[in-house]
Amino acid sequence: MTDASPPPVAPSWRRRHWRPLTIVLALLIPLLLVAGWTAITLNYAYSRGERAGYAQKLSKRGWLCKTWEGELAMVNLPGAMPEIFRFSVRDDSIARILEKNLGKRVSLSYSQHRGVPTSCFGETQYFITNVRLVDP
Repeated sequence: MTDASPPPVAPSWRRRHWRPLTIVLALLIPLLLVAGWTAITLNYAYSRGERAGYAQKLSKRGWLCKTWEGELAMVNLPGAMPEIFRFSVRDDSIARILEKNLGKRVSLSYSQHRGVPTSCFGETQYFITNVRLVDP
């Protein structure tokens, strides 16, 4: 006498829920990758430096993500065309200091963050970290 038991049946929840789970994973994995890449590019600087010149422009721009964007005119020789250094400011207190010193000679400390995937953090890759007024 042999025991004839029915073959094992896979649970029905596995068959019903694999499609929504696949769709969620297909959306979640790229989102996590972009978030991770953004965190890495914003927290690690490619380079750091300092530039001196005349702060000539600062404005808060953007439709959805408002960022402080500015320009620094760097003059090497009197009468020569200035080189324009475009930068972004993430800190409102630094933006206020820059606003007070527009038209004056300043020294800007910056960090360069390459590969930031969106312009919500700034339109340029140069983020100002400190402002110092240069004596004339």
